[in-house]
Amino acid sequence: MLKDATPLPKQKDSDAARDYVRVERAIDYLVSHRESQPSLDAVADHVGLSAFHTQRLFTRWAGVSPKRFLSYLTVEHAKQRLEESASVFDAAFDAGLSGSSRLHDLMVSAEAMTPGEYKAQGSDITIRYGVAPTPYGDALFLVSDRGLCGLEFFSSGLDTLLADAKSRWPLSQFVEAHATAAEAAQRIFGSRDSISILMKGTSWQLQVWSALLRIPEGSIVSYGQIADAVCTRKASRAVGTAVAANHIGYIVPCHRVLRATGLFKRYRWGAPRRWAMLAREAAVDD
Repeated sequence: MLKDATPLPKQKDSDAARDYVRVERAIDYLVSHRESQPSLDAVADHVGLSAFHTQRLFTRWAGVSPKRFLSYLTVEHAKQRLEESASVFDAAFDAGLSGSSRLHDLMVSAEAMTPGEYKAQGSDITIRYGVAPTPYGDALFLVSDRGLCGLEFFSSGLDTLLADAKSRWPLSQFVEAHATAAEAAQRIFGSRDSISILMKGTSWQLQVWSALLRIPEGSIVSYGQIADAVCTRKASRAVGTAVAANHIGYIVPCHRVLRATGLFKRYRWGAPRRWAMLAREAAVDD
């Protein structure tokens, strides 16, 4: 394994990560106590800040107050979004690969490995990796010359995430490169410039992931809607398996796919992070 001159930062050293951890705790508390509609003081006590600082931090992060944010986390709101997304998803699917919203449009150019490259397990690919802060906590970025090939939020330790990445790219050369990760994070979450991604998966997984890229920001679709777009609604369970195999978080927006009931299933990077992504997108798009 090669290394550049820039060491990886410790996850706990990121100001953005610390902010997200506090916001995540607030979201988790709001979700688990949503029936009682907890007060700002109760949320503040839970995260260990004053009510003033909790309100300011949360509003800076989400663009709305904790109370308003809670409304985006309810099952009823998710069900409403699912109903609204049917025609929106169809239109976006017909339009091409990029998803759009009224305020933002992150252009994604997706490229898949050829069958021959897939069989070769990335033997001719060099992957630069590093940790960088995002609005949803620190993440491990994997970047090849052909585009971003991994974005993993911390739900486990760095060693575990990196070992998993190497198992998916067993013949690729990994180079430690924090600066490359920081640049990718800035393009995705800061300037929102166009970005290229390299997807590695089976033919079925690639079809599902391409469909995910067409979901507009702020929208929610069901597994059945994805299955309809790819082949047939009978394949909903297979769609769920492919969605769960996605390793390019946020960009390939598996967080926008829910059960038709509006209930949240398990999410690779933690349910509170999924709630945070959906609610923040809905708040911005509202």
